Amino acid sequence: MLDIKRIKENPEEVKTLLRAKEVDCDAQVDRILELDKQRRELIASTEAKKAEQNKVSKDIPRLKKAGEDVGPIFKRMAELKASIAENDEALRNVDAEYRTAMLSLPNLPDPDLKAGGKENNEPLRYFGEPHHFDFEPKHHVDLCTDLGLIDYERGTKLAGAGFWMYKGMGARLEWALLNYFIDTHLADGYEMMMVPLMLEYQCGETAGQFPKFADEVYKIENPTDDRLHFMLPTAETALASVYRGEILNESDLPRKFFAYTPCFRREAGSHRADERGMVRGHQFNKIEMFQYTLPEKSDEAFEELVRKAENLVKGLGFHFRTVKLAAGDCSASMARTYDIEIQIPSMNGYKEVSSVSNARDYQARRGNIRFRREATGKTEFVHTLNGSGLATSRIFPAMVEQNQRADGSIVVPEVLRKYLGGLEVIEKK
Repeated sequence: MLDIKRIKENPEEVKTLLRAKEVDCDAQVDRILELDKQRRELIASTEAKKAEQNKVSKDIPRLKKAGEDVGPIFKRMAELKASIAENDEALRNVDAEYRTAMLSLPNLPDPDLKAGGKENNEPLRYFGEPHHFDFEPKHHVDLCTDLGLIDYERGTKLAGAGFWMYKGMGARLEWALLNYFIDTHLADGYEMMMVPLMLEYQCGETAGQFPKFADEVYKIENPTDDRLHFMLPTAETALASVYRGEILNESDLPRKFFAYTPCFRREAGSHRADERGMVRGHQFNKIEMFQYTLPEKSDEAFEELVRKAENLVKGLGFHFRTVKLAAGDCSASMARTYDIEIQIPSMNGYKEVSSVSNARDYQARRGNIRFRREATGKTEFVHTLNGSGLATSRIFPAMVEQNQRADGSIVVPEVLRKYLGGLEVIEKK
């Protein structure tokens, strides 16, 4: 949620920044300002009427004692009561529209981001050299099928299109990746969290995914409970609400978490030929990094998360690039995002395997997450950041394709071998 004070003081700046994100919210910003004015007028009118009501009610005993007619006073009291009730009803309606409009506004992009969409994304740095083969390489679907790592047909039989099933050494290789990520985060001092996979609506609202994207998650109906629940699309949705409605001490920050979860997305698998397999799906595994930090430490925390994501990919031996996203390619709730992109040979280009983002105080305002300054005793909103650390659904196919040999076997990255009993090569049985 944006700061209403900033909208009121600089409405044209807010509109300009939102247009850089390729979102036309001019009319919405104007309506928010109008609703804010109505709210303040209704509140002021109600307070004035209540003050008059209190003053008049105090005069009744005195007037009665003096034998004066109090009929007009009771009539005025009835008028004030009706007017206050009318104001309260109007304020409820204005508040509801105001809150919905504020929750629907995207986050403002950082001013240094290029305007526009992904065509204006800016590669910042490259690591390693692109992979080249001296033989005709196979697609990861064929490699995983030939080596018995993944059963695509039975995964579809169990759950439908967009699902797959790891088996045997494929399941162990997937688990080795997750263990490598977990061990690295623990060594870096991050606290491991195991969050619920089924969340309440307010988690999506705090993270900035609801109400706009409420139809893009798997919702769960419970005949004994009328609250809306949904399957988490990413651990960020849960971690962003850990301190919802709380006030932390300044000394509590930063808080650095990571969580492993399967993630559930309703997005349909792509029909493009170069995206067959596990590049897009309805369920995949991911380790998510998350930080709560002081506003003045926000940029430092962002760079730390970017370095962590880069180091994880470096450890696997992949060539990759780090890309600064243009304003319009950042998600609705983020002010800044860098993507880590690796090459999946069969896809003829780079694919994102980690997004590191800074929400600034956008999520904290939605979830009312604050901290108390030791020097002043005043409360301020925290900053929240997140980053994939990492998702396996693109790391796995990149690893299989880049590490394949002419005979169809796969070389296991060195950092994963200790989780596989020292296994160096996966060969067809």
